[in-house]
Amino acid sequence: MSFFPCKAEPDIWLRDRGDHYEYIAVYTDDLLTIASKNPEVITDELEKVHKFKLKGTGPLQFLLGCDYLREEDGTLCIIPKKFITKMNDTYVHLFGEKPNTRCQSPMDCDDHPELDKTDFLDTRHTKIYQSLIGSCQWIVQLGRFDIAVHIMSLSSFCMAPRKGHLQRVKRVYGYLSKFKTGAIHFRTEMPDFSDLPLADYNWDQSPYAGSREELPKDIPTPRGKPIKIFSYADANLMHDALSGKAVTAILHFINKTPFDWFSKKQNTVNTATFGAEGDAGCTAIEQMRANKLTLLYLGVTVQGPALLFGDNKTIIDSTTSPHSKLYKRHLMLSYHYIREAIASGAYAYTFINGKDNPSDVLSKHWSYNDVWPSLQPILFMPGSVLKVKSRSRQKGGNPQTG
Repeated sequence: MSFFPCKAEPDIWLRDRGDHYEYIAVYTDDLLTIASKNPEVITDELEKVHKFKLKGTGPLQFLLGCDYLREEDGTLCIIPKKFITKMNDTYVHLFGEKPNTRCQSPMDCDDHPELDKTDFLDTRHTKIYQSLIGSCQWIVQLGRFDIAVHIMSLSSFCMAPRKGHLQRVKRVYGYLSKFKTGAIHFRTEMPDFSDLPLADYNWDQSPYAGSREELPKDIPTPRGKPIKIFSYADANLMHDALSGKAVTAILHFINKTPFDWFSKKQNTVNTATFGAEGDAGCTAIEQMRANKLTLLYLGVTVQGPALLFGDNKTIIDSTTSPHSKLYKRHLMLSYHYIREAIASGAYAYTFINGKDNPSDVLSKHWSYNDVWPSLQPILFMPGSVLKVKSRSRQKGGNPQTG
C-alpha cells in the first residue's frame, strides 16, 4: 500500500499523499492508530483487498487507559478519567475507603520525603506501594505531568518505602481524584512569537563561527502545514536534601499542544543555580534536537528556530552572547553545547518570568496558588491560551504565557 516505516520511529508507517502524509501506528501485529483525512479508505482496502480481519475500527475513543474525545469546536482531547476511576477502585479495594480529596496539591511544597524517618513498610505494604507508584507512573505518561516530579521523588523509595512515603502516595491519589478532569487539548494553531525580542548576534569572531545544524540527507520531503516547536526548562537546586542533587524539568510543545515532559534528578551535584540551570538547558536542547529529528523523519514541516524558554537570566545571557565568558570549568560542556546550538541559528534561548514558566510544575513540589495560573491554561481549561505577550527586555518586561 506504499507505506514505509519512519527511520526515527519504526513503529510509525507513513504514506505520501502529495500535500500531506498518512500514518499508521503499529504494535507487533496490531494497527493501533490510523491518521488520515479519510481513514475508511485504508481500512476498506485492508479488509477487502488484503483480507485483514479488523476490529474496533472507527473514531478513536479509548486507548491504553486514556479517553479520547472532541470538544464542540472539534478539538481532540485526551483525558485519562477512566484510568483514574480504576485507580480509585483499586485504592478502595486496598484500604477500604476512598482517597482523601481535601488537598489541592500532590504534596506539600516544602516536603522532603528523603528525610522521612518513619518505620519501614512490611513486605505486603511494600508491594502495595510499588503497585501504586506504577499506576501513577503510567498516568504521567498519559498526560498528567502535574504529578511527575512527585512520583519521580517517591519512586526512589520503591525498594524500601516507609510509612510516610505510603501516606504521600495516598495524597497523590487524593489529588488525582479531586482534579480528574485534567486533559491535553490538541491545539493545532501556530503560536505567535512575532513580538518576541530575540537577540541577533554575529558569531563570526567566536569559536562557533560557521556553526550550522547538520540534518540527514534521507529525510522525506516535508508536507502539510508548518509547525513550531518550543520548550520550557527549569531546575530546582538541591531538590534532594540528602544527595544535594537538583532536578531538571522540561515541557515540550508542538504549536500550542504539550506533547512531551521530563522531570528527573540531575546526575551530578551542582553548587549553584547557574550550574543546575545550565545542565537543564543543555538537556532541553538535546531533547529538542531529538524531537525535531523525529518530526523531520515523519515528513513534518518544522518552522525554525526552535525556541527554549528559561527563567534564569544569567545563564541565558551568558550562553546567547558571543562576548560572555565562563569561569567555572566544570560547567564547560553544557555551556559550549548550548552556545553552539544558539550560534547555528536553529535554536533560540530566551527569558521568561519564573512565575509564568509552566515547567515549574515539573521541577519542584509545588503549591496550588503558585502553579495554578500556568497549569490551568495547559491542562484544565480548553481554548487557545498560549499566546505569548512579549515586551522589550530593556523595559524590564519578559515574554509571559497567557
